[in-house]
Amino acid sequence: MAWRRPLTVPTGLNLSPHSGLNDRINLNGWRPFRYERGAALRYRQSLAGERDLSGGMSFLAFRPDRRQWAGLARLLALALLATPLSACSGLSSSFGNLSFDSLNPFNKKDTQPADEPAEKLYNEGVYLLNEKADYKEANRRFEEVDRQHPYSEWARKALLMSAYSSYQAKEYDETVAVAKRYIALHPGTPDAAYAQFLIGSANFDRIPTVQRDQAITEKALAELEEVSRKFPGTEYAASARKKIEIARDQLAGREMEVGRYYMNRRNFTGAINRFKVVVTQYQTTRHVEEALMRLTEAYMSLGITNEAQTAAAVLGHNFPDSPWYRDAYGLVKGGGLEPSENQGSWISRAFKRVGLG
Repeated sequence: MAWRRPLTVPTGLNLSPHSGLNDRINLNGWRPFRYERGAALRYRQSLAGERDLSGGMSFLAFRPDRRQWAGLARLLALALLATPLSACSGLSSSFGNLSFDSLNPFNKKDTQPADEPAEKLYNEGVYLLNEKADYKEANRRFEEVDRQHPYSEWARKALLMSAYSSYQAKEYDETVAVAKRYIALHPGTPDAAYAQFLIGSANFDRIPTVQRDQAITEKALAELEEVSRKFPGTEYAASARKKIEIARDQLAGREMEVGRYYMNRRNFTGAINRFKVVVTQYQTTRHVEEALMRLTEAYMSLGITNEAQTAAAVLGHNFPDSPWYRDAYGLVKGGGLEPSENQGSWISRAFKRVGLG
């Protein structure tokens, strides 16, 4: 059963016998359409003159047949042809110079600009980097060299300069990523040492205070030691070694910070473990003198006097003029003892291992 909104005419109009009759219009104006034949059709026609519930004349549904639909189509075509040409001109003026060719996706021409010479892009980047200190715009030039001329010598140089410009812009994560890409692509070139140095320096510049976690310091230390190990004869190795000492001092300072925290809470065992790290791993830092004195203090507090005497003796042997030795000596003397080194102590062995004992 199909649904459609009926076309209605007043009762009594001479309708075509081919049109058929429908049910009376319902309250919504929509009703089912039925095909009727013979006696049923005549019976429905006999009821056509009845009045509806509202008191008005009943309306019959008019359904055009095939020939009537053809006539309606011809009328519609004539109406479209009779549309004034001025509407076309108004449409044209509304869209300006827009043509159908411009809307054709298969008729578009390549609008990509031609590649610029690699040397020109590279030199522009160097100029922006050195003369204008416009690190981000310089980086864009170097990236264009790599994009437009990926297998050229200029692309290799531009990749390294991109890492450097990111470092100057303090975009350290980008620096590390680009420098690692350079090393992966060009590991055997002389500039690989500088790329490795940039990785270590990018992490080194982010070293936090000793009160915070030192994970980034450990990364910086590892990367800088890689420069010193792989490229020992380069100028970058010498700079890396200076930064290595600073990073190691920072890590030792972190251990001292935690050890003092434990000492203040009389957690002497925890404090000893922290000071032990300084003595065994960071003997060449400035914190080792205090670490030996704190070991003397912690061992005296625990009653382990032989280790306290050893810590004081090693401190006095290596740093006789240190104010920390005077404090350690006073602690041992206050217990009725003298500084005396036990050669079997881990403290003595740690210093002999690095040639300080």
